[in-house]
Amino acid sequence: MEKDNNEAAINRAVNTALRISFIALLIILSFWILKPFLAPVAWGIIFAIGIFPLHKKLSKLLGNKDKVSATIIGILGVALVVVPVVLFANSTIDGVHDAYEAVEAGTFKIDPPNESVADWPIIGKKAYEAWSLASENLTALILKYESQLRGVVPKITSAVGGLVSTVLLFIISIVIASSLLLFAEPGKAAANKVFATLIGEKGKEFTELSMLTIRSVVQGVIGIAVIQTFFLSIGMFFMGIPAAGIISIIVLIVAIIQLPPTLVMLPVIIYAFSMGGTTAAIIFAIWSIFWSLADTFLKPMLLGKGVDVPMLVILLGAIGGMLLSGPVGLFVGAVVLALTYKIFDSLVKE
Repeated sequence: MEKDNNEAAINRAVNTALRISFIALLIILSFWILKPFLAPVAWGIIFAIGIFPLHKKLSKLLGNKDKVSATIIGILGVALVVVPVVLFANSTIDGVHDAYEAVEAGTFKIDPPNESVADWPIIGKKAYEAWSLASENLTALILKYESQLRGVVPKITSAVGGLVSTVLLFIISIVIASSLLLFAEPGKAAANKVFATLIGEKGKEFTELSMLTIRSVVQGVIGIAVIQTFFLSIGMFFMGIPAAGIISIIVLIVAIIQLPPTLVMLPVIIYAFSMGGTTAAIIFAIWSIFWSLADTFLKPMLLGKGVDVPMLVILLGAIGGMLLSGPVGLFVGAVVLALTYKIFDSLVKE
């Protein structure tokens, strides 16, 4: 009798192991198949949750027309991504084309640096020497740093390719987010079921906590970073700052990881003063400092109450996500780690 019980127990264990292995195999295969779509879908879900309150307000103004509201939000979102990219791309292409024509015609000239450039901390002396050499003999400067330039070109090409793919991913994610806005209630119900299965009777509470956390990070961290970058980019565009697009990307990254954009803008302000035109440089400096510090009054307006997340969590999430999957991880990493922190914190308190 005991032998039969042991055999029955072994059979049950083997059957259970086979079933678990089969389910695990299906999950792994499904993950591999869906892996190319995970990033834009995850980003789209995050965006959809973050902008859902705006969608409901707009829908109400339009007479409860959810489809029209979602379409408008989708078009505006794509425009906010495409228009700045096109402007910066055109500006860069025109600048390169004009420089090439000037070099071909022999009229290309770089103005000599202001004496104050030599007083810049750390890099002042070398920057002044390189700038002076470029203004006197550009060919000599290129020959002097030829080996370094050869190593930089592939990196620039790779960075441009990465930027293009990121922009496309942004657009796809915004389209997905605008579509998901129409399925908010079914999505919430599905989330309730998932959390109920994983956690138990408090599943609905964790669904609400997850939504509030994502919304808080999207609006209070990513949203503020985008607002700061947008207005700082306008200032650089009107001042004619070279490589304004690249600087804007750096500002966005710095703002998301909760460091002051002043760290990036201070050298730009110094460069603006070295270009001449003191009045314009002073206005640009005031504009840049104001928007670099704008998070001090934007956070109380946009950051959700009761779902505050430590800065270290956002910092680690953004940096870790960026190292793991590039610019996409910069956004998703901050949200995922913040969500994990809040859920774990809630579980520990329970």
